[in-house]
Amino acid sequence: MRRRTLWIGVSVVAVAAVALGLTARGRGEKSLEVQTAKAARKEIVQKVNATGRIQPRTQIKISADVSAKIRRIHVREGQWVEKGTLLVELDRERYLAAVESAEANVRSAQASATLVKENREQARKEFARSKELLERQLESEANFDAKQTAFQVEEARYKASLEQVEQAKAALKQSRDDLSKTTIYAPMSGTISELNKEEGEMALGSQFQADVILVVADLSEMEARVDVDENDIVSIRKDQPAEIQADALLGRSLKGTVHEIGSSANASGAGTQDQKTEFEVRIAIDSPPPTLRPGMTATADIVTHTNPKALAVPLQSVALRTVDQLVRKGEKRADAEKRYKADKDGFVEVVFCVENGRAIAHQVKTGIQSADLIEVLDGLKEGDEVVSGSYRAISKDLDNGEAVKVNNSKPAGPSGPVAARAS
Repeated sequence: MRRRTLWIGVSVVAVAAVALGLTARGRGEKSLEVQTAKAARKEIVQKVNATGRIQPRTQIKISADVSAKIRRIHVREGQWVEKGTLLVELDRERYLAAVESAEANVRSAQASATLVKENREQARKEFARSKELLERQLESEANFDAKQTAFQVEEARYKASLEQVEQAKAALKQSRDDLSKTTIYAPMSGTISELNKEEGEMALGSQFQADVILVVADLSEMEARVDVDENDIVSIRKDQPAEIQADALLGRSLKGTVHEIGSSANASGAGTQDQKTEFEVRIAIDSPPPTLRPGMTATADIVTHTNPKALAVPLQSVALRTVDQLVRKGEKRADAEKRYKADKDGFVEVVFCVENGRAIAHQVKTGIQSADLIEVLDGLKEGDEVVSGSYRAISKDLDNGEAVKVNNSKPAGPSGPVAARAS
């Protein structure tokens, strides 16, 4: 976030600042009019901004588990219901017939199993008698083998008939379960926040697609579900405080706390200039007002870092320069290299301090930032007078070591006046 702010105008600086610097060094004693501020200890609160929508923390989308026509809806949108309240009745004739058919199949399978059991018992007796006769040498081996095989066949048929009975019972259980699903009850206490179907319409059944009939939500616990840019998500932690503004509640700010951070990214606009990667962050809202409704557009400012005693300067006071742009009049590049160390991108983060009527660039290490202040970790001391405006002077016109004229009667910052030359 801080880096993106500081990079504003860098492309312009990279192309034009060297030429402007060379021109400035030839202007003689003319000085650039600037505004200044003192480096001082102040509280800095760094925030991440994100947008999204208001949703209940707990809500259940009610769909039918079976496909049937909606015969009756017992609730209306906005109604409070208790857990177990009858919500919807579906046409049950087809499922009632399926139960009756399954019951008949069970009876038939049980009757078949009984018959097979009797046949098995008869075959067992004949096999036992044949075995006894064989031992007395009154039965041939062939007859004994035939009786034994017949008994084994009946034994296998009996086991198969028992399996068929179990299958018929399982089908009956499924049919009864399908029949029970033609009446839908509230799985929790809450408010009917959405009602998407009317009596007479078809409920397709959730096994085919997400065909939501209605939504039961607990509106006493609401949350803001916002999308945070991938560059900012690394700063987000659970339990961080946040301020939420709902577009419909003008001028009202709600307090909240981060309670869930998405672990997978949501990518949009892939392959285009609008491509972006974001993560969903859920913020629990403290004491949501009754006027807060699901689906409202919301903006959240999540507090990521706070330093109550940061050495702070105005945000616009920090600029980016190349080492070439920091070479003072009358010195060589090697002299500048001793004082300034560029980052991997070739830039030096600097703040211009007014010393003896000249703007001297100090390389700084910065920390967190707010909307108008930035923390300086190294390179400045408390009380240093830093150039805070105009924005154009800091971002483009101001050269290292250039003579300046302080005029704090004019406002500083991006909205302040453009740089003016004074004799």
